Amino acid sequence: MSANRLQRLDLVPITDLKGVANKMAERLAKLSITTVQDLLFHLPLRYEDRTQVYPIASLYPGSYGTIEAVIQSSQIIQGRKRMLTCTVRDDTGSLTLRFFNFSVAQRNGLEIGMTIRAYGEIRRGKHFAEIIHPEYKLISPGEDLQLSDTLTPVYPTTEGLKQASWIKLTEQALAMLDNGGLQELLPPNLQPNNLDLKQALQILHRPNNQVSLFELEQGTHPAQQRLIQEELLAHNLSMLRLRQRSNRDKAVSMHATGQLLNPFLASLPFKPTGAQQRVVADITQDLAKHEPMMRLVQGDVGSGKTLIAALAALQAIESGYQVAMMAPTELLAEQHALNFSSWFEPLGLKVGWLAGKLKGKARAQSLADIESGDAHIVIGTHAIFQEQVVFNKLALIIIDEQHRFGVHQRLGLREKGISQGFHPHQLIMTATPIPRTLAMTAYADLDTSIIDELPPGRTPVTTVAISEQRRDEVIDRVRQAAINDKRQTYWVCTLIEESEVLECQAAEDTAEELKRVLPELKVGLVHGRMKPAEKQQIMADFKAGELNLLVATTVIEVGVDVPNASLMIIENPERLGLAQLHQLRGRVGRGAVASHCVLLYKPPLSATATKRLGVLRQSNDGFVIAQQDLEIRGPGEVLGTKQTGIADMKIADLMRDEALIPHVQKLAAHVMQQAPTSVDAIIERWLGDREQFVQA
Repeated sequence: MSANRLQRLDLVPITDLKGVANKMAERLAKLSITTVQDLLFHLPLRYEDRTQVYPIASLYPGSYGTIEAVIQSSQIIQGRKRMLTCTVRDDTGSLTLRFFNFSVAQRNGLEIGMTIRAYGEIRRGKHFAEIIHPEYKLISPGEDLQLSDTLTPVYPTTEGLKQASWIKLTEQALAMLDNGGLQELLPPNLQPNNLDLKQALQILHRPNNQVSLFELEQGTHPAQQRLIQEELLAHNLSMLRLRQRSNRDKAVSMHATGQLLNPFLASLPFKPTGAQQRVVADITQDLAKHEPMMRLVQGDVGSGKTLIAALAALQAIESGYQVAMMAPTELLAEQHALNFSSWFEPLGLKVGWLAGKLKGKARAQSLADIESGDAHIVIGTHAIFQEQVVFNKLALIIIDEQHRFGVHQRLGLREKGISQGFHPHQLIMTATPIPRTLAMTAYADLDTSIIDELPPGRTPVTTVAISEQRRDEVIDRVRQAAINDKRQTYWVCTLIEESEVLECQAAEDTAEELKRVLPELKVGLVHGRMKPAEKQQIMADFKAGELNLLVATTVIEVGVDVPNASLMIIENPERLGLAQLHQLRGRVGRGAVASHCVLLYKPPLSATATKRLGVLRQSNDGFVIAQQDLEIRGPGEVLGTKQTGIADMKIADLMRDEALIPHVQKLAAHVMQQAPTSVDAIIERWLGDREQFVQA
């Protein structure tokens, strides 16, 4: 192998290693290992300490250890499964070894009086502690069986790859590393813990018996910290580079006159909250700059984000530009279109509407209004960014519930403004609060504003979890709400299958059941497969109080505002994530009356589902719930791989390593200044193909 190739282990194919033929290469590729560098960064999942022999009495259930003892008894126990058991003893106590699948050779070899060295997990047994299926060696009289002088790594694996194979492969990779086959990208003064990358990798693949197993288990060993910080650094540099690129782009500078803003504010029956005013001030400041705004507005359910979007849009329209607003579902887009029409049409403004189901003349007219500029603001779903949609002077894009859109959709809409010779300002809104950990990593390229105040008159929602076995009691509660309290109810149907057809069928069946058992109530139904006009009419009837009960799928999760609805029933809540449940619950409690949410679950609940429903019962704070959701599901599930490479980090763990993030942010700034030529290589090493997701 040439010296030049040796310097670039990221270019050395894994098939260059001895023993890696096509079949093994395919198995390694399943774990994204195609080069020797990939293999070096495939780090052990845990470690086993086989460097010393432990007295039997010192071991406890749940621990792993090596014992050396004399076999006291050996017998086969007949039962549903034949089992070979051996009782062994050292100077401190006795222990049982159990074998469920054993050979004749094993049975004959485990003789009374033989000395055995065994390793495994210690479990609590009937009489003594025990190890099930230990790894063992028999020791002949006078034999000096050497112990390992390093901790034994256990690697994440896939079918067909045994731990012995990983040991052989990493031995070869480490030999290449010894010859200087991996480039150090950080200058010595910026290397965390004064460890270079080569030292850190050698320690983690082959830690000697002086390395603390406890530190490795906690992720706090300096060698781990060295790699964790570089991986977090790669994500941070990626975000900084994205922000730099954005700052180099040009955008129109907007200076609102108040010609539209002032009469609009005067027409409102309420005054914006202090939090809303602060966020609008942030946006006004951004819009006045010549660089495109990239601002994320976080607000809990019912905090008034739509009003903020309207105030931002009016500033752009006053300045002579067009606005596009994209929502993830047609129902939410329709709701926004209705709200904005009621607000903007009295000001002489035209609200355009575009959705996938808009056809024929109506669609042609909408497209013409967008291209001519007659439509001052265009509201719709992802249909807005289709090729045939041509804007007149698009300068502000508002994206609602950004986490629902894929990378290409968000970038596609941004291109609509770029084609006009400048980059549009972007305002991103979410009612799913982002935990601080994720805000500092996955969304580090965005400026953030938080609406930390609810409008006056909102009441906290009381949440209870009730078993499906008490369904009749829940139905009776719906009857009382309608007849005695004159209040309305949502009944939400969910399905675990990813099928809109099945979910809609479940909603239809539930609606029929509730009409039958509640004949005195007016029951409506709304689901994702209905025509937009039909959905809109049913929602309008519900809002007007003409329906007592609305059966719906999760399409009503966001944006629907019916202050008289004070009761929500969510069927099968165990099938939904915390954030989605909190969103659904936010449809009630929008008036001054005490509101309730019933989580109607099917027993038995898993431990995770029990914990999730418990969090919802205890808290109405979206930020607390988002943090709990992150802790329960982890960042990968919360964010999704379509949104960010953070979903599958190699060694860093955002929950465990949160305290490192501020330090890594400072380190990133230093690297940009002191080692700018290394930035691309650091990002490529840790993110590779995933960088395109981070650059969204």
